[in-house]
Amino acid sequence: MATTTRFKLEARVSSANLRGIRPILEGVIGKGTIVKVNEEYLVTADLEGRSAKDLNRLLLSALRRTEKKTRLRAEWTSADGTTFRFFDYVLKKTVKPGPR
Repeated sequence: MATTTRFKLEARVSSANLRGIRPILEGVIGKGTIVKVNEEYLVTADLEGRSAKDLNRLLLSALRRTEKKTRLRAEWTSADGTTFRFFDYVLKKTVKPGPR
């Protein structure tokens, strides 16, 4: 059985069909928050998965099944404080927490 990790998601989602992707966002993030600001959604949520990459792919794939012209800028922070920054499917940066 694969182990899962809890991640905190902070994301900006833009799309050619914001109204159409909102139900998909709500379904994937569950009890998180979705706030419309200008022409994008600001999303925060806590999700569990095997990796930030898997969760990011799950979210963006679901959104793009509804609207191909959807962009996702996401930060996934694990329980140990490591942050993974994605632009669409691409991991752009990993930031590990410094010594305390």
